[in-house]
Amino acid sequence: MVGRRHSHFFFSLLSLPSHRITIPLYYRLLLLLCFPLALALVPPVPPSNYGGGGDGGASVLSLPRNKSLRFSAGAGAAFKIAIFADLHYGENAWTDWGPQQDANSDRVLSAVLDKENPDFVIYLGDVVTANNLPIPNASLYWDRAISATRSRGIPWATVFGNHDDAAFEWPSDWFSSSGIPEVRCPTANISSTGAEQCSFRGTPRIDLMNTEINNNRLSYSATGPKELWPSVSNYVLQILSSKEMDPVALLYFLDSGGGSYPEVISNAQAKWFQAQSQIINPNGKVPEIIFWHIPSIAFSKVAPKPNSEIDKPCVGSINLESVAPQDAEWGIMDILAKRPSVKAIFSGHNHGLDWCCPYQKLWLCFARHTGYGGYGDWPRGARIIEITEQPFSLKSWIRMENGTEHSDLILSS
Repeated sequence: MVGRRHSHFFFSLLSLPSHRITIPLYYRLLLLLCFPLALALVPPVPPSNYGGGGDGGASVLSLPRNKSLRFSAGAGAAFKIAIFADLHYGENAWTDWGPQQDANSDRVLSAVLDKENPDFVIYLGDVVTANNLPIPNASLYWDRAISATRSRGIPWATVFGNHDDAAFEWPSDWFSSSGIPEVRCPTANISSTGAEQCSFRGTPRIDLMNTEINNNRLSYSATGPKELWPSVSNYVLQILSSKEMDPVALLYFLDSGGGSYPEVISNAQAKWFQAQSQIINPNGKVPEIIFWHIPSIAFSKVAPKPNSEIDKPCVGSINLESVAPQDAEWGIMDILAKRPSVKAIFSGHNHGLDWCCPYQKLWLCFARHTGYGGYGDWPRGARIIEITEQPFSLKSWIRMENGTEHSDLILSS
């Protein structure tokens, strides 16, 4: 666009008759010789949104280099990602129990980050329990959840779960004879306290995401195309080679809904993924890894029988509940299953599951319940994935709060 505009002006200038402009012929010839060199030095207009039109632009994704991840230089270098799922900060925030669970979650995050020292962190939904937050801005708790990663200088990305923007749910016992308790709103970063700080409403997805992005230079999150709203966290990141500018892997993030709207990945999202993947990776040579919060119905089809042993080819350590899948499937799994470049899908949501099972030519994996908020008293941990470049491989294991490691698995090689 820049070149076309400048070249139109230049050739118009050369074609002007002599009575309209007093430029000697030899100067015109000099312009003719120098213009191509000058034009080559004009920088192109950088892409403005790597989330695919979150500001109302076109839905075709651009992948600017300044928002790309990159392998470290060095022989045998690997790119490691820690997945934190179902942190549920802010649960029962008006009680003594709730804040203690948040402190416990802080401890898990620090333990995993210090042990694994990942290159990147993915917050896989249900970062907060917004339906328990009687405050006007759930971003206060959201910010606490990402603080351990930020303080260590590690970049991250987030995807929404079903609790992140849910409306406040009034506890029924508040209406008993004991009455509504004194509301305790968080005082951190708030100039005043008391009921005037409590709105009893969820913070919308777009507000949560914009606050994170605008206040954190290490955030790689994005608001996706507006035509996919109320779904928000739909975007893609690339991991570049340490030696060249070629991508080694593509990370796709999809909003699986819940909270303020149904628990689904829509047909529009499925078509969006299909269009972007064909543009970005038309020949399917670059491996693709998918992240969303609520498991698809396909997870139910490959799941081991609840409360049974996890037998091969599945790998994991807890299988203590049934899969709670999305409300419906509107095409995304058909597209992913037919695309050989898709290696694995990672979900959270089910706190009592941490297995990986094969589904056609890809893997379906649960993360590990990381936060102390949310249901279940199983030991906490985080799923780790590791990507190697030459040759490409995708490995995974689970790192527990106590430092132990289990469920090692090669997902692609």
